[in-house]
Amino acid sequence: MLKAIMFDLDDTLIWDEKSVDEAFAATCLLAAQKSDVRPDLLEEKIRKNAQELFATYDTYEFTEMIGISPFEGLWADFDDEGKSFERLRAIAPEYRKQAWTRSLKEAGVDDPELAIELAEKFQAERNKSQFVYEETFDVLDTLSDNYRLLMLTNGSPDLQQTKLNITPELTPYFDQIVISGAFGKGKPDPSIFEHALMLLSARKDEALMVGDNPNSDILGASRAGVSSVWINHHNVEAHDISPTYEISRLKELLNVLKRID
Repeated sequence: MLKAIMFDLDDTLIWDEKSVDEAFAATCLLAAQKSDVRPDLLEEKIRKNAQELFATYDTYEFTEMIGISPFEGLWADFDDEGKSFERLRAIAPEYRKQAWTRSLKEAGVDDPELAIELAEKFQAERNKSQFVYEETFDVLDTLSDNYRLLMLTNGSPDLQQTKLNITPELTPYFDQIVISGAFGKGKPDPSIFEHALMLLSARKDEALMVGDNPNSDILGASRAGVSSVWINHHNVEAHDISPTYEISRLKELLNVLKRID
């Protein structure tokens, strides 16, 4: 019998992809207002350069293990404990400056001072703007009386908590919140799922993992022996990864649960 449901956060409960899109759009529009740069070209360059540059730092292996994205590096403070986070915190300002400076230059504008302004603009925009899927709270309202709910999210504890602070209505639904950066390993490592099950006092066959990322949420659940629901927002193929159930929107989870029950 199903007793507990584990939820991913980013692009499962909150619409992180749209929040990032809007922050990039606002920042690149500011750049166009202050220079002759094309905002669409600048956005193309910053998305590429942020990812390429993030991978060059000695913290990359750690960020991959914990599940911290290059775009999160463009706005996170990384005010977390531990040497790896201390290193990330030291790197972040230069990373942001270099990513925007390089992108502006490749888009035809050589202006390091404007790049610093854009780095600050993106950070401010992402901090103030966070989108939540319209069905998120309806689904959680429906489930909270019948199941134990746990949030299982990859990332920096400080950053993930910032996202929860922006949307404080989310937290009360959850009996437990597990963040990879605090645990020490991220999805898809099975140990973080086993830790979540222990907190839920649930067996593997009594729990379900719901998430959008096949390579972390679904693969990790599979490795831990937990059934999974993949929210496939963009109707993509996931090679060599088999979710127990597949849906296209969070609200379809309710139909899955009816089938299970």
